[in-house]
This record gives sequence, C-alpha cells and structure tokens, in this order.
Amino acid sequence: MEQILVVANANAGTHEQEAMDAALGVLRRVFAVEVRETSRPSELDDVLGAAGTVVVAGGDGSLHAVANALHRLGRLGSVRLGLLPLGTGNDFARGVGVPLDPCEAAEVIAAGHTRPTDLLVADDDVVIVNNVHLGVGAQASRAASKWKARLGRFGYLVGAIGAGLKPDFIRVNVTVDGEDLMPGGRVAQVAIGNGPAVGGGTELIPGADTTSGHLLVIVSKTIGPLSRLVYLARLKGGSHYLMKEVSRVRGQQVTVEGGDFWLTSDGELSGPHRRRTWRVVPGAVDMFLPEVPDRS
Repeated sequence: MEQILVVANANAGTHEQEAMDAALGVLRRVFAVEVRETSRPSELDDVLGAAGTVVVAGGDGSLHAVANALHRLGRLGSVRLGLLPLGTGNDFARGVGVPLDPCEAAEVIAAGHTRPTDLLVADDDVVIVNNVHLGVGAQASRAASKWKARLGRFGYLVGAIGAGLKPDFIRVNVTVDGEDLMPGGRVAQVAIGNGPAVGGGTELIPGADTTSGHLLVIVSKTIGPLSRLVYLARLKGGSHYLMKEVSRVRGQQVTVEGGDFWLTSDGELSGPHRRRTWRVVPGAVDMFLPEVPDRS
C-alpha cells in the first residue's frame, strides 16, 4: 500500500477536524496515511521529508505554504500533490474543479488521476499556485483581513465594499513578454492568473487555466465612478473583462513596476513593492485533479 503524507493545520477548529477525519477515512481505503500537523510555514521543510505524495488539508494559504516549501527543497517536480479543501476561500480548488467537500476531494485523490499543473514563480522566488492581484483587490484584501476571523468568507465582501467606495488607484507600468500593456497609467487593478477565482469564488480572471502553459493578465482602468460601478456589477457575472477600459492578454512573463503597491498572492498580503516580475512554469507539479472527460 502506497504511503502518503497529509499535512494539516495544528490549529484547525472542531468542525474542520471532523471533516478531515472523514476524508482521512476515504484515503485510508487506498493509502497508508501519515498525518503531520504544523502551526507555521517554517515547520514544513522538516515535515515534508522525502514523501512522494503530499496531501494538503487546508485552504489556499496552506497550499501556497506547502508548494513554496517543496520549491525550496527542490522537490516540486518529484511529488504528487493533493488537496483537501478546508479553508474559507478555497479559490484554487474552485478553479480546478476539486470538490469543496473534503470527502469528495479525497475520492478524487483515491482515484489516482493526476495532471501536470502550472505554477507561477516571482522574481523573489515565491511560488504562486493560484493568482496575484494588486490595486483595489489588494486594498480589499487588506480591509478584509480585519473581518475574516469574525465573518469568514463574508469578510471579503466587507473589504470589497470598502475598497469600492474609497479606492486607492496606483500608477504602474505593466509589461507582458516585453510588450507594454499599460505604460505608466493609473489603474484600478492588475490581476495575474494561474487560476481564475479570488475572494471565495469571484472569477476575477476568467479563462485562467492551471494547465494552459501560460499566465493570464487583466488590467482594469475603471477609474471613474460610473465605470467602477459597471465593473463591479459585471464582475459578478464574469463579463468585466469585456469592458473597453479592461485589457486581457496571455503571456509567459509579466512585470509590474511604478509607485508603491501592495500584492495579494494566493490570499497572502505583501508590500509595499515598487517592482515585481512573475513567470509561468508549465507543468511544474503533478496534482490530483478530477479527470476531464474525453470529448474526442
């Protein structure tokens, strides 16, 4: 029986623990399961060891932390990586079709189907599993961080409303594969996608695909009050990228530089920055994902 390592949050609540225990029961039908609990990312280098199959029991932040630890250890290309969604947003899971129910997600892992999955790597060597955004979205994330503990995923909504009412615009250059997409203009938002969803299911970057071999960049210049309202209204239905004030391009590498800006990377805030570059690494890790029906 194959040995797998499940990495879990030592600070998980009772409900999350119950959901994980049920999912572990599914995995134990197929695998010999070792569970290791961690309370901080710095513990992961020792925990991961030489495991050939690693399952993350947690949300986007936990997946981000494990992927970065594997990258530091030089092991991303030699492991199979699975996910049991236990977070509040679970945006990566939503984007790739992993069931949000941990038992159903465990069934996906038990089925054994993997696909080569792209990752983004920043110029500071940080791995991005899902996506990065800056501007109003990062402003909303900064505001939401104050509400997330009390309101869960609805904290994102509170943050988004606050940012929408009083947005902080940024002035940056956006360059994709050497071509200037936004040369030094004021923008409301820049989003760089490996996966499409943010904030608990909002498709900020429609069309972003973790198996496409490229990243997707959306730049919003919706600075006026009316265009902001239209953008927000269309964002819910995923048609915001069709607005004339919004650019959407595909590429292999993107650089953003200019005035101070904050980033949200897989839900993790950082900043202020003046310059950042990201590149896509196609098929960087094999992940347990639902099998795609053959339409040929």
